[in-house]
Amino acid sequence: MGTNRRKWLKQIGLVAAGIGFARLQTFGAPMPKAGNFPTDTVSDGPIRLSSNENPYGPSQMARDAMANTVSISNRYQWQMIKDLVAAIAEKNNLTKENVMIGAGSIHMLNIIMQYAALQKGNVVVADPTFSSWTEAAEKLGLQKIMVPLKKDKKNDLTAMLAAIKPDTRMVYVCNPNNPTGTVCSHDSLVSFINEATKHTLVLVDEAYLDYTNERSVSSLVTVNTNLIVVKTFSKIYGLAGARIGYGLAHATTIDKLGQIQFGANIGVSAVSLAGALASLKDDAFVKETFSQNQKIRSLTIEQMERLNIHCIASSTNFIYFSLADYKKDFFEQLKAYNIEGTEIFEEDGKWSRITVGSMGEMKKFVEAIK
Repeated sequence: MGTNRRKWLKQIGLVAAGIGFARLQTFGAPMPKAGNFPTDTVSDGPIRLSSNENPYGPSQMARDAMANTVSISNRYQWQMIKDLVAAIAEKNNLTKENVMIGAGSIHMLNIIMQYAALQKGNVVVADPTFSSWTEAAEKLGLQKIMVPLKKDKKNDLTAMLAAIKPDTRMVYVCNPNNPTGTVCSHDSLVSFINEATKHTLVLVDEAYLDYTNERSVSSLVTVNTNLIVVKTFSKIYGLAGARIGYGLAHATTIDKLGQIQFGANIGVSAVSLAGALASLKDDAFVKETFSQNQKIRSLTIEQMERLNIHCIASSTNFIYFSLADYKKDFFEQLKAYNIEGTEIFEEDGKWSRITVGSMGEMKKFVEAIK
């Protein structure tokens, strides 16, 4: 069963109906001063541990840049678009011809999906993975071939390779995988890409790679026209609500993707562009977010294991766990403490997922499930 965003949105809606409408500001992290992360802060409203958001961001540099850009939002910021494309290219050791930006990685996934669906066929995906977008792919004529994960909840690259058929138009690999938090090693993924792209397009979603020490596979796009890598500013940079992501591919592939939409690269607001540009310069914020996430994730897993909740080793800002041996009603416990979780992704083992929030939020989470 793939990640089904509709189910948890419905669940969130039911929770919200029971507690009344929360003020918008309750979802926002307090503005941290330089070098001072609000690790013990807990929102007055619902604690949202459902969407893998960064509880600390945007960084102060990004907030300042975004605020300063509001006054010039009456103008199209062509130069800012060019500046961001160039900055992304430099960060990834590529050229601007290898970069396309969009309103979040979802926007990029939609464009790539439309490109793959120009010819009817199928798309190969892991099960479970972040596959909500494949519902639209099926409506465009792409049959979904789902490949079960290995026992350790990692993508089964060998089986995914074997699943490719003559009419396979794309293979989607989320690395690290959502909802499991597991990661493929760089070498194994490169080997897979080199073989799979002989037959079809391969899309690698690296939304959570910033939470690992693994290298990106983006360097391969300079010579491989059948590889597309998607990244986002939503996670470690804390810009989920600003909606900005990007794709990296061979120059000819970027050109083809641009041809199936009107106005490539112009779908991002001036404010979001400014936030992304500033975020790329704020290495201290990224390092502190990485460090806090590792520490809090480890402590949370330790506490969950003590409650007979088996957790998969995570390489992300979320935790995948089994409720098979947990004696209480997990979701009712969260509801009682005004915490938003997700759903059951795999019935066999009752596997679910929770976002790693701030230290204060995760203390409240552990208190809720005890």
